[in-house]
Amino acid sequence: MRAPRSIRRPVRSLAFFPATAFLLAGLLSLPGNPALAQKTDRDPDGIFSVIVENDLFANDDRHYTNGIQFSYTPAQPGLPGWVDGLADALPLFNQGTKRRITYALGQKMFTPREIEPPVPDPGDRPYAGFLYVNAGLASETETTLDRLNLTLGVVGPASLADETQKFVHRLTDSRKPRGWGHQLRNEPGVVLSYNRAWRGVYAASPFGLAFDATPDLGVSLGNVYTLASAGLTLRIGADLPQDYGPPRIAPPFQGTSYFEPDRSFGWYLFASVQGRAVARDIFLDGNTFRSSPSVDKKPLVGDLQLGFAVTVSDVRVAYTHIFRTKEFDGQDKADTYGSLSVSARF
Repeated sequence: MRAPRSIRRPVRSLAFFPATAFLLAGLLSLPGNPALAQKTDRDPDGIFSVIVENDLFANDDRHYTNGIQFSYTPAQPGLPGWVDGLADALPLFNQGTKRRITYALGQKMFTPREIEPPVPDPGDRPYAGFLYVNAGLASETETTLDRLNLTLGVVGPASLADETQKFVHRLTDSRKPRGWGHQLRNEPGVVLSYNRAWRGVYAASPFGLAFDATPDLGVSLGNVYTLASAGLTLRIGADLPQDYGPPRIAPPFQGTSYFEPDRSFGWYLFASVQGRAVARDIFLDGNTFRSSPSVDKKPLVGDLQLGFAVTVSDVRVAYTHIFRTKEFDGQDKADTYGSLSVSARF
């Protein structure tokens, strides 16, 4: 018999906005390198990125309500020898001319639609938080990108999602969330993900602009997420830098914090679709080894993403608006939220 489902209060996703806004402003003011990085196997620049995802961009406050992630990609060359050896030994991992490793720290928050009730609606998405670190290895050729990511973290009160949301709500004089006592219990989380993307499977130059199509396939295994995905990203713009679209907080597993511009200014518009077959989602299924709030998830989920990216010298700013199909039985409507990312080479 399924454990009783506890009500979660939709938490405002403003959790990290004050600090993040300051950080974004600082990144945007960074001076660009006089000469942009050359497309060689060795890139002398490191890359720092921050991603903020929030339903506030869609004038909403529920379900996946806030996510933030900081990542750092060291300059190349810089891979330890054992990492190259591991990449060479991995099946399906291409022998790319460029290999980079990225480290990330992030937090995600999930809440039900109503956050004021002290006992959440058992039929709505449970309260949950996820605090995690991530290490990702990428291997790139002229036409493909392989990525292997290991995510380790903690779900439950130890994620500090409760404290973060309440702190932000006090600062912004927002509604007080009262249902965090019914969140998922503490549980270590691990996810191993692999993804391959094919850049420029189709490329053209309509109206003097650059256009390309990039499909991707991926799989994730773990007690947090177990799923398979397939997607397609279309880009059109004045300059398409050497990237695979702007980064997102997984899932979906799309885009990269890494980018290599061709000129001092460029822009592009993009649209992407991704479908996921979901075997496990701890934020819907509940804790793995103990009773906790849960709902009946839908096994198939789809995303439509629309957005733009602007590159000015060594800084890329991108915004993505996401429309997501219903994720669980009883969900009243599909979700929508926004994702803002800033990446800087230095």
